[in-house]
Amino acid sequence: MSPALEAVLAEAGLQVTPDEFLSLVADAAKRLAPPHPDPAGYFTPDQRDALTEAGLDLSPHRTEDDQPRARTVVAHAVLRDSALTVAEAARQLGVDTSRIRHRLGVGRLVGWKDRGAWRLPAWQFAGTGVLPGLETVLAAVPTDQPTLVVAGFMTTEQEDLLLENDRTSPREWLLAGGDPRRVAELATRLGTPA
Repeated sequence: MSPALEAVLAEAGLQVTPDEFLSLVADAAKRLAPPHPDPAGYFTPDQRDALTEAGLDLSPHRTEDDQPRARTVVAHAVLRDSALTVAEAARQLGVDTSRIRHRLGVGRLVGWKDRGAWRLPAWQFAGTGVLPGLETVLAAVPTDQPTLVVAGFMTTEQEDLLLENDRTSPREWLLAGGDPRRVAELATRLGTPA
C-alpha cells in the first residue's frame, strides 16, 4: 500500500490501516452512489414533468458531479473511522456504558447505528469530558439533520463565530469558552436554504 496514504492517515490521527480506510471509502461510495445513472428513468413521463416543473433536476449523471460526491464519501469514511463505540466513549468519560446510551436516547450525545451498534462522532468529546455547551447546541439541532451534516457544521469555520477576528468552527468556539447559545442559534438553521 502507498506510504503516502499511510502518512496521511497517521497525520490525520486515524487509527486505521490503508486497506481498512479504502474499504470504508468503498463501502461509503456504495451506500451513497445513486442506484441509477439516469434518475428520470425511475418515473413515468407525467411524474417527470411534474417533478421537473417543481424544480428538480432529473438529468443524467455528469462527471462534474463526481468531485463533491467524492468529498462526501471521504468525509463519511473519516467520520465513521474516527467515531467511538459506546464502550470507548464510556471509558473516555469515566462512566458506565448505560450512561452513554441514556445520553444518546435523550439527545445529550449524537450518534448513529452502524451494523447494530452505536457509533459516536469524536468531535463531541474533549479530553475526559464532552464538548462544553454540547447539550445546548444539540437541543437546537433540527431532528431531521443527519450526523454527517451536524459533524460538518461543528467542524467548519463559521463567519458568525470570530475568535480574535478569525473565523472559527463551532467546536473551536466552544473549546475556547464561547457562548454555546451563539452556536445553538446557528444550529437551528441547519437544513434551511441560505
